[in-house]
Amino acid sequence: MTSSAPVLPPSIRNSNIVLCDHSRYIQRVRRRYGELLPLLPPGLPTRTALLSTLQALQQQHELGASLRILRHLTLERLAQLDCEQGAPLLDITGAVSELAGVTLDAACQLALSELEALHGTPLKADGQRVAFWILGMGKLGARELNVSSDIDLIYVYEEDGETAGNAQGRMALSHAEFFARVVKRIYQLIGDVTEHGFVFRVDLALRPNGNSGPVAISLGALEEYFLVQGREWERFAWLKSRVVAPTWSLPAAAQWLRPVVLPFVFRRYLDYNVFESLRRLHVQIRDHAASRCAGRPERANDVKLSRGGIREIEFTVQLLQVVRGGQFPELRTKSTLEALQRLSQAGLMAQDTAEALTQAYVFLRQVEHRIQYLDDQQTHTLPTQDADLEWMANSMGFANVSDFMHAMCVHREKVANEFDTLLGAEAPCKGCQPTHGETETLEHVIQDLPPGEVRERAMQLMESPRVASLRDEARQRLIRLMQRMASWLEEERVDEVAVLRMIDWMEPLLRRESYLALLQERPSVHTRLLKLMGAAKWPARYLMRHPGVIDELASVQLFEERFQADVFVRELEARKRALKSTGEDDEESLMNLIRRAHHTEVFRTLARDIEGVISVEQVADELSALADAILAVSIRWCWERLKQKLPHEPRIAIIGYGKLGGKELGYGSDLDIVFIYDDDHELAQEAYTALVRKLITWLTIKTSEGDVYEIDTALRPNGGSGLLVTHMRSFIDYQTQRGSNTAWTWEHQAITRARCVVGPADLFEQFESVRHQVMSAQRDPHSLQTEILSMREKVRQAHPVRGEWFDVKHSAGGMVDIEFVVQYLLLLHAGRHPELLANVGNIALLQRAETLGLLPTPLGSDAANAYRALRHLQHRARLDEAHGQTDLALIEPWRDAGLRLWKAVMQA
Repeated sequence: MTSSAPVLPPSIRNSNIVLCDHSRYIQRVRRRYGELLPLLPPGLPTRTALLSTLQALQQQHELGASLRILRHLTLERLAQLDCEQGAPLLDITGAVSELAGVTLDAACQLALSELEALHGTPLKADGQRVAFWILGMGKLGARELNVSSDIDLIYVYEEDGETAGNAQGRMALSHAEFFARVVKRIYQLIGDVTEHGFVFRVDLALRPNGNSGPVAISLGALEEYFLVQGREWERFAWLKSRVVAPTWSLPAAAQWLRPVVLPFVFRRYLDYNVFESLRRLHVQIRDHAASRCAGRPERANDVKLSRGGIREIEFTVQLLQVVRGGQFPELRTKSTLEALQRLSQAGLMAQDTAEALTQAYVFLRQVEHRIQYLDDQQTHTLPTQDADLEWMANSMGFANVSDFMHAMCVHREKVANEFDTLLGAEAPCKGCQPTHGETETLEHVIQDLPPGEVRERAMQLMESPRVASLRDEARQRLIRLMQRMASWLEEERVDEVAVLRMIDWMEPLLRRESYLALLQERPSVHTRLLKLMGAAKWPARYLMRHPGVIDELASVQLFEERFQADVFVRELEARKRALKSTGEDDEESLMNLIRRAHHTEVFRTLARDIEGVISVEQVADELSALADAILAVSIRWCWERLKQKLPHEPRIAIIGYGKLGGKELGYGSDLDIVFIYDDDHELAQEAYTALVRKLITWLTIKTSEGDVYEIDTALRPNGGSGLLVTHMRSFIDYQTQRGSNTAWTWEHQAITRARCVVGPADLFEQFESVRHQVMSAQRDPHSLQTEILSMREKVRQAHPVRGEWFDVKHSAGGMVDIEFVVQYLLLLHAGRHPELLANVGNIALLQRAETLGLLPTPLGSDAANAYRALRHLQHRARLDEAHGQTDLALIEPWRDAGLRLWKAVMQA
């Protein structure tokens, strides 16, 4: 998505009507400053061009006049480029923003030099000069200034103290007073209206405490203001903040300002509290716009503030950025158009919606510019004169005013609909509104609940200290949610189990009021959440540990998409780059980034699973692919931060065993992995051991976001006594040259399900070659059978099944019996039947064995179907945190298929 230029038909493009001569402001500029226009180099005004022009102007005028004339020359050029040559929107807004930066820098440098000559340099305790920053807010911060824009500024200085005084003994000033005088002088140079007009209208209302606050504030006072008094709407203003001048202070800006501003704008958790504050702010803006339009219908055509205008696009984008930017750092861009693209890429906005808002934004901003070219007035309302409207329509590429107005209405309607969908949201549901008025109490709501366990649990919640400490606004949200659930219980839309688990989930999270806000704002999320809570115990427990993931339930694509590893990795890398750009890419932040991404994807799979849109096999596919991606990203990031890494790319592979190797991971499964390297550098063993230790720490240590996986490396050569990292040659020797014994056979059973998960392509090939060699080795059937039977008996003794229940995994005829049979068949017959070498899972291998005649028909198919059914039972049991034991009568056909397979192959 880019900023497109208006498309001018040839008949219009070549017509005199689109020339800038129609602009009354341009006519005035050309009459008064015509001889100076050539001072500005041809083409788009760049910073270099602006500086050279300013220097030339100062040979004839003092700085204030030169800055004002520079503005006139620049706007005359931009009007030509925009209206006559179809320059892209971002070229125009970028040039105006560059003009603001150049003029502010020049004014600031002069003001500082004048005040320092009188009162000395402001110094820190260590004798270093105090940094001073001019922050551009809003459109200036985002480099999106319009051609007749005011500029929102905030002045910040590094720390309090006093200036050094001057050589003549002139009295020193406090830093607060010194910089207040600097601000006043800058305004004289930039904002005062003289015979040459002004440079920019300056607005300081966004500073802490608004017009009642000091015009310049210390960094410490700014940080305290954010912590104590900062309001929600101010976060939207600071989202677009940028240091624009003076140039000498820019290097220190990131170091000192980012740690103060970022935590204020972007909260660590999803932050739906901002919805209500933005809703109130927008109501005020619409009411103000409506009052301005009263009795003046033409004011309804305000392309900025009216319904469907520029402000609603900006609000839509900024709201999503503020809500999600804490967890999606790649959304932290100041540009509206760039943010739309990133929201789409992150799956937070549909592609067609982002494209429609992009087109509307470009269109409306170009209309806004044409309105302002007419008379250089800061207005956003369409003109009423027919000639002006006709010129605007033609310069926008339309043959007549009617077509132009129709196009604008279409754009504005799309914007308004999207904004209303976001902010006002979903259709109201029964039970969402109070039945006793705004003074409804939690006690009243609980009394409306039917007698029973839900009411008792709700009463316990009411008595919780966390409920007692809630702010009034949060308490009202809790009341609405309880009313909604009571209504849904009455309608039998939800069951008591779901509501009970929901209450248990809510109590420890009441300190994070944003979750209450999210559920109130999104009834559909509340509905889906209750369904998940009621489905099984494990989802409820998972949500207790990772509540932030519930926002995923708001996604319209949740049940339509599947996990895509390449997209997942690309998004993680984008977030890492975003953190690096703001200096936040320390190890803990990256570990938390991986954890949040992992928790989110597990939850997405869980939601699709509970909803029934994916099968158990597909759940395992998604969770296994997620583990592969996490391992690939983590080991790469760990290598980047390894202190003793080698002078070349790492040559190490991660081998997955067990459920990871067989792509059968379940929720909460640990990872059985082995590390193999192929590198003869003298420090290779040391470097790769350090890398693996770092990787294991990254994945297993508990941070504020929890952990990722439990890691088991016991299957490495020589088990717990072996090296953590094994050279490929040693691995090959170990697998192919050891004498025959039970431990060796068990390791070969394990390798039948192993695969290379991460590593260079040639290591993939080497491992697969070793695996094939091991599986294809000639074996004595009787000895192999004896060893596998012995190992099966050890497993049975370690997992005894008591009583009359059937354990789907460990009972005779269960999953373990079927898995051991498959491993026996592979180790015995893979040498003659290479079709068995592929790691395609137990079900497919049983079917292949039957096709090859290694199993009688239909025993292979029956056993495959039994294994699939038992996997489903095991999956559901784990979701409900049960032991996987069931009534034998319910699964007897599947048990019998497993017993028949065991008897036919193992003859036992």
